[in-house]
Amino acid sequence: MDLLWLLVVGLIVGLLARFLVPGSDSMGILATIVLGVVGSFVGGLLMSLITTGEMTLTTAGWIGSIIGAVLALLAFKAFRSRTA
Repeated sequence: MDLLWLLVVGLIVGLLARFLVPGSDSMGILATIVLGVVGSFVGGLLMSLITTGEMTLTTAGWIGSIIGAVLALLAFKAFRSRTA
């Protein structure tokens, strides 16, 4: 059940990140879910660095997940534009 919840939250967070970042994204639903899940871990990592000063790999809450997903999407776009 936890995996299903992680996928649903990943989809919602990924969709919100794609909505907040301007420009066109040619991503499918699976890539959007991966974006949301990666964003949750990036947000959790950033929040643990800010609050405790230690690098721990945890998931973040909704706000941290969305911020992490936006950062991951911007990094993905920069990497993709640099290679193209």
